[in-house]
Amino acid sequence: MINSKQRKYLKSLANTIDPKIIIGKNGITENLLEQINDTLEANEIVKIKILKNNLFDDKETIDEILEKLDAEFVSHMGSKFVIYRQSKEKIIELP
Repeated sequence: MINSKQRKYLKSLANTIDPKIIIGKNGITENLLEQINDTLEANEIVKIKILKNNLFDDKETIDEILEKLDAEFVSHMGSKFVIYRQSKEKIIELP
């Protein structure tokens, strides 16, 4: 579990990255989860954009991703979410 200081640090890192994952009308698929998992393993932090044509609630969508991938919520900015999960090879040094 990350604390508020670490969350603030991760939010500052996320400001400089573009969304790497875009969720559309198909919602969460196995393919999408695999793509998010690979991105988390490679970068530890990922910004996800949920399009307006998504048929599901944004909060439910992100909660399902967090649960299935054992990731942690960092921030929410409009239709963009940032999640974090430490990879096997530590990439981001948290304060």
